[in-house]
Amino acid sequence: MNLALFDFDGTITTREMFPDFMRFAVAPRRLAVGKLLLAPLVAGYRMGWVDGNLTRASVVQVGLRGVDAARLRERGEAFARDVLPGALRPEAMARIDWHRAQGDRIVVVSGGLDVYLAPWCRRQGLELLCSVLAMRGGRMAGYAGAQCVGDEKVRRIRSLCDPSAYRAVYAYGDTHEDNAMLAMADRRFYRWKEVA
Repeated sequence: MNLALFDFDGTITTREMFPDFMRFAVAPRRLAVGKLLLAPLVAGYRMGWVDGNLTRASVVQVGLRGVDAARLRERGEAFARDVLPGALRPEAMARIDWHRAQGDRIVVVSGGLDVYLAPWCRRQGLELLCSVLAMRGGRMAGYAGAQCVGDEKVRRIRSLCDPSAYRAVYAYGDTHEDNAMLAMADRRFYRWKEVA
């Protein structure tokens, strides 16, 4: 049996889904205020001056902090059901099916949020390691621990299983935040091209 590790945003999907989820889940007024407050930070991120972890944490705090946990889970379920299917990359789904047919263990390893990734992965029958939102007193309170990007992806994979126990490790990614995961694999695919 092989181990197949898939990034989600931009690898399984055609684009980054975090901004789409925020537009889907955040109340319109809060979204408008958040856009104004966070515009300099987001611009800095796009120019490569601001760290992605800081940007995402700030967006989550402004957009989701204090939101009713049950409502947020409902929005995540709806996003997984109604939005994600239209953003799936056909070659990614074909590759997941190929790994399934081989009897491989398939794990989605993503910096995306559990509120929409967990229901999608459950429907697909896939294991999941991702960034998790903390819920306290029935309200969203920010990230629960580290975001699942960069070296954190490798740490989570190793806490889930021993990669050396598999015949081969396949990894699929599309940004620098996937490099550590790609480096641990026997066969690496960056933006759907195999790399050495």
